[in-house]
Parts: sequence; C-alpha cells; structure tokens
Amino acid sequence: MKREDEGMPFLLRYENVAWYEDGKVRILDRRVFPCEKRFVIYTDYHEIIKAIQDMVTQSAGPFTAVGMGMALAAYQCKNMPEEEQVEFLTKAADELGNARPTTANRYSAITHRALDKQLKALQAGKSAVEAAFNDTIDSLNRRYATEQKIGDNFVSLLSNNSSILTHCYAETVIGCIIRAAKKQNKTLKAYDTATEPFFQGAKLTASCFQEGGFETTMVPDNMVNFVLERGDIDIFTTAADSVTMDGYLVNKVGTKQNAILCNRVGVPYFPTEIPDQDKKSHEDIKIEMRDPEDSLKFEGKKYTMDGVKSIYPAFDITPPYLINALVTDRGVFSPYDLASYAKLGGEDFY
Repeated sequence: MKREDEGMPFLLRYENVAWYEDGKVRILDRRVFPCEKRFVIYTDYHEIIKAIQDMVTQSAGPFTAVGMGMALAAYQCKNMPEEEQVEFLTKAADELGNARPTTANRYSAITHRALDKQLKALQAGKSAVEAAFNDTIDSLNRRYATEQKIGDNFVSLLSNNSSILTHCYAETVIGCIIRAAKKQNKTLKAYDTATEPFFQGAKLTASCFQEGGFETTMVPDNMVNFVLERGDIDIFTTAADSVTMDGYLVNKVGTKQNAILCNRVGVPYFPTEIPDQDKKSHEDIKIEMRDPEDSLKFEGKKYTMDGVKSIYPAFDITPPYLINALVTDRGVFSPYDLASYAKLGGEDFY
C-alpha cells in the first residue's frame, strides 16, 4: 500500500494520529506531547467522541479518529444481526460526525462515506470493519496528497529564508510545507504562537518545524505584536477549520487578532485551506463554546483564585478584508472570489 506520509514529522505519520487494530483504536495524546509520547487506547466509539471533545486529538486529527472510530463501531456490533448492525453503524456515523459542532460538516463527510462503504460490505457478506479502515486510509492518502499541492503552492510564494508566523496547529499542511521547502531548496524560519490554553502551537507546530530541521521560535500569544513591529515576520499563515464561500475564515480563537495585527504592520496573511463549498455564508457558522474552566488551567492545574471567571470560544471568524489570498490545491484565490474555485468542480477531499 502506497502511503502519503513518507517524510512527515512523527505527529503526522498515520499510526501516530489515530489507528484501529484488533478491536481497539489508539490515539496519540497531543495534550502531553512532546514531553511525553503517550497513546490512549479506546474500545468504544463513544470514547473517541469524548477524546475529540477533550482535545486528546484536534486540528485534522479527528478526521482520522472518526474514520477509525467507524471501524471500531463495526467491531463492536459485528456479532449483531445485520439489521441491528446497520442501525448501530448509522447511529455511530451521526454521533462521531457531530463530535464538535463547528466542524461537523467535515467529520460527517468522513463518517457517512465510511458508513456507505460499510453497508455495501455487509450486503456483500464482507467485513464492515475492513471497509471503514480501508476507507480511512484512502482518505488519509487523498488528503495528504491534496494538502501537498497546497504546501507546494504556499512555499512557491516565499522567498528563500522567509520567516513565517503560524497560529495553532495546521496539521497536515505543516508537514507538507516542510516537504515542499526541502524539495524547493528553501530555508524557512518558523515563528509559532503558543496558542493558549492548550498550547498547540508550542507543542505541535513548533515540534514539527524543529524536527524538520528549520529554525523555530515559539512566540507567547501576547508577544505577537512585538515580533511583528520588530520586523521578524514576512508572512502569516494558518489552516482553517472552515472557509465559507463568502470569504470568511474560521480558525482557532486568536487568529483574527493576529490577522488584525499583521494587517496593521503590512504583513500579508495567506491561509492554506480548501473552501467549504457547502457553507455559503459565515452567518451559518456555529462557534463552539468550550468549558471556561479549561482556560483557567494549565496541564490540569488551576492557576486562578476560586471564583475567577473565564470565557472560552474555540474559534473566531476572520473577515475577507484581513486575508490577502487563500492558498489552495488549485492555486491562489482572492477570498472575494472563491466562486472561481468552485467552478473548477467539487472534490472528495475528506
């Protein structure tokens, strides 16, 4: 089997994202990485939903987790009568697909495609477990290959020795940018925001760039303006949890304020993502509000006095006037003209 994760950092190799085997799914606990490489084992697909909600895996990690979760669901119900298996798997596809509200369209595309493959497998007397597992591997290969086109297009925009600012963890495209830079013989300097409260930028993005051999600097969230005004940054980039067809970008909370700061000092913002053609307007976006207690803790330890309150939106929405261009697999597009991307036709990306 040809795999598209060759040359990827540890975090992005398939087995280190989420992996089904022998009635179990293991997921790398990104909350403790890189200080600890700990895998959590799950034997019930409901546990995978909780793992996604608890941020054991995040960014695009849940895309793999929900696919492997469908394989696990098939294992859980394999001894039931076929009619009950269909009911069980249909429910699993709905529940896994809605593990988090803002990205439910992407999760559901994966789970319901896997479900379709499973139902066909059951009708043919074949394994629904293998159907979901194989579909998830196909999905990974397809997504990584597509993301490589995005990474290639992004790096082609950069001058050698460019300094890029990132926010949160852009998952696959980070590895693809690393591979593209090496292929194009370009040196990069990565400045990665810490990204509170789970510090995905410091823990995940910075680890990938450092492992890739690039000069890497972690930037605490409240120091972004400092490095921008000092002239350290040439370009700002992120992925996105959604890009609506009216040009708005949904990403980890803090993305908008960084885009505002970049706009103020003249640093361009080139996010790397594919538009969600099923999301016509940003007004349809539902922002996930997480437990405020999570933002009052660091690695499980509370650091505020009892009674202190907080707020924790998972995402914010960046308007198109703050986005210079969207870098996609099919080229670079103005956020005001994503219809041109749509005219090129749909693609089974997830």
